[in-house]
Amino acid sequence: MYNWIDALADLQNRGEPCVLVTIIEELGSTPRNAGSKMVISARQAFDTIGGGHLEYKAMQIARDMLASGKQDTHLERFSLGASLGQCCGGATVLLFEPMGQVQAQIAVFGAGHVGRALVPLLASLPCRVRWIDSREDQFPEQIPHGVRKIVSEEPVDEIDDLPVGSYCIVMTHNHQLDLELTAAILKRNDFAYFGLIGSKTKRVKFEHRLRDRGFDSSVVQRMRCPMGIGEVKGKLPVEIAISIAGEIIATYNASFGQHSASAEPIAKLLPVSRRSQAANLKASN
Repeated sequence: MYNWIDALADLQNRGEPCVLVTIIEELGSTPRNAGSKMVISARQAFDTIGGGHLEYKAMQIARDMLASGKQDTHLERFSLGASLGQCCGGATVLLFEPMGQVQAQIAVFGAGHVGRALVPLLASLPCRVRWIDSREDQFPEQIPHGVRKIVSEEPVDEIDDLPVGSYCIVMTHNHQLDLELTAAILKRNDFAYFGLIGSKTKRVKFEHRLRDRGFDSSVVQRMRCPMGIGEVKGKLPVEIAISIAGEIIATYNASFGQHSASAEPIAKLLPVSRRSQAANLKASN
């Protein structure tokens, strides 16, 4: 059996969420001393805080946290008496700390200059990233941890494999490919966020073409183009990437676990320049 620290390192290396449980206070007779820890994932538990019904309850609480996506640490106090089926007679306080919970499944289409600036930023966040391009030579030699590189001759085909509630970012080298990816993403219409790189002029052109293909205007309105936070000015790839990453953070912090088309919670976190678009999204859904 792993000790807790080895288990935690292994789970984090694999990108698997878990909860670290620590005894932070012991009162009277208890099975383990303060400072004892265990790590609990969705399917396994490592090390021990004393076994018995206390540990069983701790595992239940931790797995409920994992299932709900709860990010906040919290304390639980347990009396080690008959109600827990233990006869120690003391009490213990446990600290539950979520570790490595993924807040967004992100698909980045395009390994150009902005893509290469954006993906390392996303990889440093609690996100899981698929990085997709047809041109293998455009990817850097070192792919950031937590990023899955996908070289595909047909990037549009990758959309079928995306989880519900994905964050989709389209920034390829080809406008026609951008359009086909956009159409496939909007056809699914089960994403948490969809951003398309480009200007307001590009947006207008795409809106016309998508409506010619039969897309309802309420669906097309969910597309963010231009994407990113407007207050972050600049044309350098890293400046554009920071703007996009900021919008992603605002979105998942507002709506993690709510794969809804409604932009109402997002609007509260977005700057003024984006609130009108969020309000339009709400009105159209």
